[in-house]
Amino acid sequence: MTDTDVIIVGAGPTGLMLAAELRLAGVRPLVLERQPRRRDTPKAGGLGGQILELLRYRGLLERFQAACTDPVPAPRFPFGGVHLDFTQLADPPMHALPLPQQLLERLLDERASELGVEVRRGHEVARLSQDDAAVTVDVRGPDGTYQVTARYVVGCDGARSRVRDWAGIPFPGTTYPEVNRLAQVTLPETVTVLGNGDLDGPGFGTIRAGFTRTDHGLFGVGSSPDSRVVSLYTIEDETTEYDDDTSMTVTELQDSVRRVLGVTLPVGEALRLSRFTFKARQAERYRHGRVLLAGDAAHLFPATGVAINAGMLDAVNLAWKLAADLHGWAPAGLLDTYHGERHLAGARTMLHTRAQVALRRGHDVAAEALREVFQELLADEQPLRRMGALVAGSDIRYPMPGSGHHALAGTFAPDLTLHTDQGMTSVAELLHTARPILLDLADRPDLRETARDWQPRVDVVTAKTDQRPADALLIRPDAHIAWAATIDEPADSAAPALREALSGWFGTP
Repeated sequence: MTDTDVIIVGAGPTGLMLAAELRLAGVRPLVLERQPRRRDTPKAGGLGGQILELLRYRGLLERFQAACTDPVPAPRFPFGGVHLDFTQLADPPMHALPLPQQLLERLLDERASELGVEVRRGHEVARLSQDDAAVTVDVRGPDGTYQVTARYVVGCDGARSRVRDWAGIPFPGTTYPEVNRLAQVTLPETVTVLGNGDLDGPGFGTIRAGFTRTDHGLFGVGSSPDSRVVSLYTIEDETTEYDDDTSMTVTELQDSVRRVLGVTLPVGEALRLSRFTFKARQAERYRHGRVLLAGDAAHLFPATGVAINAGMLDAVNLAWKLAADLHGWAPAGLLDTYHGERHLAGARTMLHTRAQVALRRGHDVAAEALREVFQELLADEQPLRRMGALVAGSDIRYPMPGSGHHALAGTFAPDLTLHTDQGMTSVAELLHTARPILLDLADRPDLRETARDWQPRVDVVTAKTDQRPADALLIRPDAHIAWAATIDEPADSAAPALREALSGWFGTP
């Protein structure tokens, strides 16, 4: 008998999201965090990409938006020293929410607490061991050392993950010799923000908006709707090792701007200061026995704006599969699909972030030509949308077992408006409780009868929609489509295929 179902090591965004998702699935997680209180060191400045859609499908996005005090920026995102500009598209493929990580963690902590998650802060994992039945963790807490056991342990403990090291999971990759500094600051009256976003002032002349490349690095500036607040960004080649828990100062920022541009830029109040280095690393496997990895413990990407998106999506993918195993109905191999699916997603993110390295770090004429050609391609809508989906992580199609799948199988479920006997609803609203759903869109009694054996494990909903993409959709708790029936597919082929999908994902009825 174990003390708890799952021990989550680390109370960052990934760990807290995982804890909440496990509670929705009826599992008892225990979160152990070595820091005695929530961090106040600025790190990530917001959420972006597919995780925003997932939060909407959980009914949480409005709550997160309400907590955000900064104006939502125009959909224009840095990409390796150039920009992906979606401002001319009516429905941009990439969105962002300016939510500092301290605030994001507070919101996720509140959500976990509401669901009954126990989070122990100031409790550091000193050692772990596992056998065929459980994992034993040695913990150093405020009142001394103790042991706790669980069926599984998930390392959400960041780039220097000790859980990953104890599990013996290799973490190959590259560390780039550069330091990035990002700030949001007010400007003194001596500095003028021109109509095109350029900065002008005595002692430095005009600094153009966007990115400026020099022999000493890269400088970026972007204005906000409040013209006295700007975002500043520098990249320099540097091999200094910085402590992530030590905050950057305004003086350090100004010194970096001076080295890159050769001018002194006056700044006023610092609203956000952060410093980070770039690494391209991915764990060889996300699972070793009863130890699993998620978030930065599993992958580090050499670009901004993607890590939290990827880590929180890891958590959502993993939670329902762990819960199925713990509840005893998981089909063989279900938990291993976590590695298969999220390692694939991590590799896609690694692909575009490494491409950003090539765009960002090149200094010769050939590199300038590459950036120019890349921006010419992005002037066309189709490649711009493709790049947006890649960066957002919304282009992922998980591989499904078997053959002859519907085009929607493996993709994120579209948020259809639904007409039911109980009134209007939507796919997003149905997924607030994170339960799997068979959505019958064509009044198919054969499919409902097939799914009856899996109730109450799988909810069955009959509805109509104005633009029916399939006769029926089998939607997993992480909002990905496990199976879809082709429109007007006969019962003698659709029902057996549905039974196979239900057994493959949700076990023996």
